Amino acid sequence: MAAGGSSAGSASGGAVAAGHEETVRAAAEVLAEGGNAFDAACAGIAAACVCEPVLASLGGGGFLLAEPAGGEARLYDFFVDTPGRRPGARAGELDFEAVEADFGTARQVFHIGLGATAVPGVPAGLETVARELGRLPLARSLAPAVALAREGCALRPIDVAVAAVVAPIVTACDPLRDLHCGPGGDLRRSGEHLVQPALAETLERLAREGAAPFYDGELATRLAAFCREAGGQLTAVDLAGYRVRRRKPLAVEWAGAEILTNGPPSHGGLLIAFALRLLEETAPVGEEARGGFGSRRQLERLGRAMALTNRARVESGLAAAEAEASAEAAGAALLDPALVARYRAELRGRPGVARGTTHLSVIDRAGNAAAASLSNGEGCGRVLPGSGIHLNNMLGEEDLNPLGFHAWPTGVRLGSMMAPTLARAADGAMLALGSGGSNRLRTAILQVLINCLQHGMAPAAAVAAPRLHVEQGVQLEPGFEPAALEGLAGEGLAGLGRPTLWPAPNLFFGGVHLVRRDARGRLEAAGDPRRGGAAAVV
Repeated sequence: MAAGGSSAGSASGGAVAAGHEETVRAAAEVLAEGGNAFDAACAGIAAACVCEPVLASLGGGGFLLAEPAGGEARLYDFFVDTPGRRPGARAGELDFEAVEADFGTARQVFHIGLGATAVPGVPAGLETVARELGRLPLARSLAPAVALAREGCALRPIDVAVAAVVAPIVTACDPLRDLHCGPGGDLRRSGEHLVQPALAETLERLAREGAAPFYDGELATRLAAFCREAGGQLTAVDLAGYRVRRRKPLAVEWAGAEILTNGPPSHGGLLIAFALRLLEETAPVGEEARGGFGSRRQLERLGRAMALTNRARVESGLAAAEAEASAEAAGAALLDPALVARYRAELRGRPGVARGTTHLSVIDRAGNAAAASLSNGEGCGRVLPGSGIHLNNMLGEEDLNPLGFHAWPTGVRLGSMMAPTLARAADGAMLALGSGGSNRLRTAILQVLINCLQHGMAPAAAVAAPRLHVEQGVQLEPGFEPAALEGLAGEGLAGLGRPTLWPAPNLFFGGVHLVRRDARGRLEAAGDPRRGGAAAVV
């Protein structure tokens, strides 16, 4: 295992890359015991809910893009649903409050409380993926997470930093304070352990009974009562009606590769596809590679594509599939015209969420591939009593409520910026990747795809390479060619003014965790050091 680095080797059991070494260890353990990529993904998802508690939870949601070896790819959508309106509930009576998160150079308002919680999907997602694609019993895949919750997980510096940003949330109730704070009331420091016995018991129950208790059993009854008594909006009807959705992935061809990603009602994959189309339309595929990674020409073209993608996103709201590029992009459409009408219908009225996320990528020795992305928002600051489950705050997203809070459409699956992605390169290599990073995750995935498919970089180099992000200005990590930066500093980029050069790589630019299996079966994996990534080849 390599934390914040990469791993490579022959295809013996498989390869994993994720946002925490314990997440990787859990998935690798299951691979070593004969599990396939989907068993390993279930193990990693459960472990992430333990060791990355600010980013992932059984009380949140996510997506898993799966391609069985020799089979057809499918997207498992177990993201959150909006609830119905609880009879008699009025906005002023809801448990719903604003808190400020301190990012150091900026502050951001989040909304928390039970009134911000949407219907969770992770338990149903785990059971469904394990049943339909796994080789091992779900109990075996969850065993590493159970042990991790019971024995404790050591905090890393990045975990401490993330908890400090959302300190008002992780100290908002007694169970969270007990978990994240020491006896003196201060947030725990690096090296201290998070021990979660209640969550261990809940995971054991999931392993033993499946997801049923969470949706129409005792845990569902407990959650509905908690919401009724303490200002939440979820009811027994909302929970019983939750279903995992299976969809055909969004497909786009680029640089000789077939790229599969998360399509509507989510929009992160659509925006990645849109940017790739712009790059393909404005210059022949391969020309940029001859210009060299990090050249001024590459930065200008990539920055222009990002700027136009943002424009399309803004002009169409969340219905990004309706947008067309400006004249500068030669009128390139976001998607094939035959698909636009269907995607438009799927996106219309579907709010979207761009929140804190984590990601896991797995490819096994048989060629099964899985890319899974998870989010709990920032968490609502409330724990389902006796369960150890920190509930999500997806309904507290301002972008979800353009007409004001609590005006969301009821009973719909929320969209997300999360974009778990698989790519089959022209030479037969398979890539599995995804990223955390809110709105930046789509540009992070885009650049790693370009690095691998066009510049021929190995996973570790593709992930570590400096990144660009364009949104309300141009942001650049250090490491690009000095001559390119000098030109950009003088003339600006894409008409957006002089770029801001960051002093070091930063988690602002996403956290892409990537696994690659070449045509000969050799495996490589790279976890993004920007977000504490780790990787292993088993």
